[in-house]
Amino acid sequence: MQNKPEKRVPLRKCVGCGEMIGKKGAVRVVRDKDGNVSVDPTGKKSGRGAYICKDVKCLEIAVKGKKLERSFKCRIPAEIYETIEKELTGDK
Repeated sequence: MQNKPEKRVPLRKCVGCGEMIGKKGAVRVVRDKDGNVSVDPTGKKSGRGAYICKDVKCLEIAVKGKKLERSFKCRIPAEIYETIEKELTGDK
């Protein structure tokens, strides 16, 4: 019996801290073709995606440095940041 090769874990770069993290260890934010920005908990929405570590400090760095705005080349509404923070802290 042969050993199966280990599955490769997809890595994504956090826009806050810049570290490479596993796709499951990050929150995906997506901008669709119409320019709408939203949080993508499934990771399957179509559009341009950006990832943030599941750490509030990384979100604070991203907000302070306007890193999501730079990634998407558009203004990010405050509600999106609030939704991301709720996703990170586990609040519903």
